[in-house]
Amino acid sequence: MSDDLFDISRRKILSKEGPLPERMRPRSLDEVIGQEKTVGPGCLLRRMIEADRLSSIILWGPAGSGKTSLARVIAETTKSEFIELSAVTSGVADVRQVIGQASDRLGQYGKRTVLFIDEIHRFNKAQQDALLPHVERGIITLIGATTENPFFEVIAPLVSRCRVFRLERLDREDLRTIAARALADRERGLGNYRTEVAPEAMDHLLEMANGDGRSLLNAIELAVLTTAPDADGVRRITLPIAEESIQQRALTYDKGGDEHYDTISAFIKSVRGSDPDAALYWLARMLYAGEDPTFIARRLVILASEDIGNADPMGLVLATAAFQAVESVGLPEGRIPLAQATTYLAAAPKSNAAYLAGEAAAKDVADHTIAGIPLHLRNAPAKGLAEMGHGRDYKYPHDFPGHFTTQDYLPAELRGKVYYRPSEEGREKDLKERLDRLWTKRRGPAKD
Repeated sequence: MSDDLFDISRRKILSKEGPLPERMRPRSLDEVIGQEKTVGPGCLLRRMIEADRLSSIILWGPAGSGKTSLARVIAETTKSEFIELSAVTSGVADVRQVIGQASDRLGQYGKRTVLFIDEIHRFNKAQQDALLPHVERGIITLIGATTENPFFEVIAPLVSRCRVFRLERLDREDLRTIAARALADRERGLGNYRTEVAPEAMDHLLEMANGDGRSLLNAIELAVLTTAPDADGVRRITLPIAEESIQQRALTYDKGGDEHYDTISAFIKSVRGSDPDAALYWLARMLYAGEDPTFIARRLVILASEDIGNADPMGLVLATAAFQAVESVGLPEGRIPLAQATTYLAAAPKSNAAYLAGEAAAKDVADHTIAGIPLHLRNAPAKGLAEMGHGRDYKYPHDFPGHFTTQDYLPAELRGKVYYRPSEEGREKDLKERLDRLWTKRRGPAKD
């Protein structure tokens, strides 16, 4: 219990003397910015909080969107004991200690416990399993906060016992409101400093914060506290000062999480959709965030076969060369072959005919029992096999005009089956015309 008292005391000190984002955390639901869809008037979570009838929940949203702040608001409104843990610094022993205290508290005083776990996705399966029976029995009410998709990063039994609320990234007007409050608040913010922020400086701060309220407030505090007042006693925040205070965009990107998969998805879909400009943007975004360039290059190799194929066979050649180049030279020079491959593949004619053909053939192999390889196609390295018919009646194409002659290459059960249907795009149109000329008489209508 003494640890709980220390936590309360520490939070009170930080609310007055801590960094600006800590001091400016909302104290009530009405002070929460940018999450009207989740905690606006009449919304389910707001009704649960105001009635102090909270069930176990998971708050899912990008960094700086207010997950921890919302949990702190709940702490101020609930009559239950509120305990806070971080999955980064806590283990199973900490969880068991909290649960033991919660069980005693409920048994002795009839008082429930709300356990807030920040970054719950960082708990491994064993740690999450330790929570499960106690959430199910109601010993604790769990509030989990995560930047990652809980349906992937939190075990399914725990997710099924929680209601998931998604918090949205803060937009520019949300950030502008947060900045204005911090600059005006004399009790918790920077209102005791006479400060003027140039419009272009504020625009830069809002742009570079990229929806992250914490990043914005840290930059504003740094700018104000490191700028000397002029002769009039005013701290004037200019664009150069703003640029120094927030030098790199707060880009939400986790190489093992949603942003990783969503961004590569946007990249691949842009290349497939023949939009080189969009593809270059997503490529730059991934590289800016520190994505492994060989991961991007591998995906381009796959795309070159899956989405371009024989419409432009050079696509695979260039994608493979780009992969080898990136492996050889690394970054930053590796950006150049990646950009070259991206723009070429995006501009190239598209066809997934070869990919679909391969998938269809694989499905037939998996789904159908085939008697065997036709005798005339079998190998006959030994005299005995030749006498058994292996290789007999095989027609060697180079012995015929045009280096082609009709014969059956498929098993009897699949005779007439057509897997590869070339498109009319790029080089594949020529392949289609040749195959149609060679095989139309033998194959006739396509057999599916």
